[in-house]
Amino acid sequence: MKIEELSIQEKVGQMLIIGMDTNYITPRIKTMITKYKIGGIILYRKNFNTYQEMLDLISQLKELNKKNKIPLWIGIDQEGGRVNRMPKEILNLPSANQIASKGGIEQVEKSAEIIGKILRKSGYHINFAPVLDLKRFKNKHAIGDRCYGEKKEEVAQYGIAVMKKLQEQGILSVIKHFPGHGATKQDSHYLLPIISQKMEDLEKEDMYPFQEAIKNGAEAILVGHLLIKNITGMYPASLSRKFIGKYLRKKYHYNGLVVTDDLKMRAIRFIYGEELALKKAFQAGNDVIVFRFNQEQERKAIERIIRLVQQEKIKSGRINRSVKRIIKMKEKYNISDEGEVEGIEINQINEEIERIREACKN
Repeated sequence: MKIEELSIQEKVGQMLIIGMDTNYITPRIKTMITKYKIGGIILYRKNFNTYQEMLDLISQLKELNKKNKIPLWIGIDQEGGRVNRMPKEILNLPSANQIASKGGIEQVEKSAEIIGKILRKSGYHINFAPVLDLKRFKNKHAIGDRCYGEKKEEVAQYGIAVMKKLQEQGILSVIKHFPGHGATKQDSHYLLPIISQKMEDLEKEDMYPFQEAIKNGAEAILVGHLLIKNITGMYPASLSRKFIGKYLRKKYHYNGLVVTDDLKMRAIRFIYGEELALKKAFQAGNDVIVFRFNQEQERKAIERIIRLVQQEKIKSGRINRSVKRIIKMKEKYNISDEGEVEGIEINQINEEIERIREACKN
């Protein structure tokens, strides 16, 4: 696919991944795929009750996108532990912290391989995982036991192992939450976390696992809604052009996909509003923007972005760079809307998961 063949509306659409509120395709979802040509859909547990329903929904989404020029990404954030999006027929894996502390690198790799296998055979292309934040909190904290450990070297080792296993299974791994949620006490689902640490300290500690992951082939990095004092101004890192450009692109020579954390999070919606948040996400240099608003808010926000690009208030060259990265990644992973979703043998997968659960018991 050549970028010259795409309209501005198609280019803007490719940079969007949206969430669903229902377990069926609504007129909103149909419009977003057929009219706005969005790049992908992210699914959650609420979008299906059974494994077969999940497969059917993914097949229907792919079918709906078949007339578009670029295939649709189907994404999920499947970590195990508290962040488990799989239907109930599939056993849940332990949390990242439990697997790392009880099972070590062997079980960490096995669990990532299983997740990758489940996702690939079920029709997914992207997993918003692993978490590369440092564990500085109790397990029940927003990040807590989703972290692999307290030491930066451990987090880097385990996180990179998971990233590579997902990639080997044909799943694009989105490492998160750059520059590190462990440096703050707030939960960005509700409040805008503020990082008070000096940038040098942040680089030495919290950003270390991400730097190592970039050296080891990270292809997609999710930037958190984290406000860094004296660096990101009045906007969080996810909406800061200075931060993404200076620290992610230039300092770490990173040329993969930059992905926003979900713009639907309460702190972002309440402080900035839907339209401004989407505009700032585009201007900041993100390649992929994740959100879920209501139908009218989405339409207005997207139409505004299209107008800003047409008027060159958002530079078309900046949009083209992002779309080229997206097309390149979709081609690398052979993303296609064709073919039936294969599905897994649930009993066999559950046996593999049970062995990991036994090996990582408290």
